[in-house]
Amino acid sequence: MTTLDIMLPYYGNVALMQAAVRSVLAQSDPDWRLTVVDDGKEPDVPGWFAELGDERVSYQRNEQNLGVTGNYRKCLGLVREQHFVMMGTDDIMLPNYVETARAILKDNPDIGMVQPGVQVIDGEGTPTEGLVDQAKKRIYAPKVQGRKLMSGEELAISLLRGNWLFFPSICWRTEAVKAVGFRDNLEVTQDLALVIDLLQTGEQMMITDRVTFQYRRHAVSISSAQAFTGVRFEEANRFFRDVADRLDAHGWSRAAKASRLHLSSRIHALTMVPGAVKNRHGDGAKTLLRHVAGTDRY
Repeated sequence: MTTLDIMLPYYGNVALMQAAVRSVLAQSDPDWRLTVVDDGKEPDVPGWFAELGDERVSYQRNEQNLGVTGNYRKCLGLVREQHFVMMGTDDIMLPNYVETARAILKDNPDIGMVQPGVQVIDGEGTPTEGLVDQAKKRIYAPKVQGRKLMSGEELAISLLRGNWLFFPSICWRTEAVKAVGFRDNLEVTQDLALVIDLLQTGEQMMITDRVTFQYRRHAVSISSAQAFTGVRFEEANRFFRDVADRLDAHGWSRAAKASRLHLSSRIHALTMVPGAVKNRHGDGAKTLLRHVAGTDRY
């Protein structure tokens, strides 16, 4: 078993990033390496890392802002070990994450992806379970007791019906991810795109119900106009149509049908409509409703 590379593409809140780093430092299994790639300009951050005094932690700041996908790609290029995690800058690794991931990989060294059990927390770090996460857990996610191995069209259909994955918590096989890379012009659907691409190459995912990670979900403010523009659903629509064509060509017709339907994405858009109306964002409400009806074209 090799060391686990933990990549942290960072931008944003300093305190949350520091909490994420401390959670890595607190791992019960010490065989890890943390690489932080700073895509921002927050003051005092380089000094904070210099004072950590842990040779397993490395930090670098980008000379120019690379954006989400650009920083993901840079992090991927810095991975040196056989497996890695692309951790969220505001998420928390529970102390058993590395221990659990390495145990699974020891038993299954060729697995492309490991999805551990995840607890959702809010902006203050309190466990929470909103409508989106209840749907993920109760409707879309497979039932797992212990470990469950999934792959192929079966897993693709499950995810395209409703993406129940937590991207920052997944442990990836480096060679597999570097072979497909991250797609251009995607942000909110980048995680699902990567997994579908890996499934088409024959990679498998091991799912465990052992909770080892906390995913932070911040509340959407009703006063945030950007949250209700519908832009994220324009990207989602392009993604689902493109994937459907790819899957048809791959011979996965049932998965292609699930992608064209993208029911959970349309339901999510429907839940955003009242906020758009209340926020007086008429164009956003129209975009959301077109997505709900399946009549959007971009």
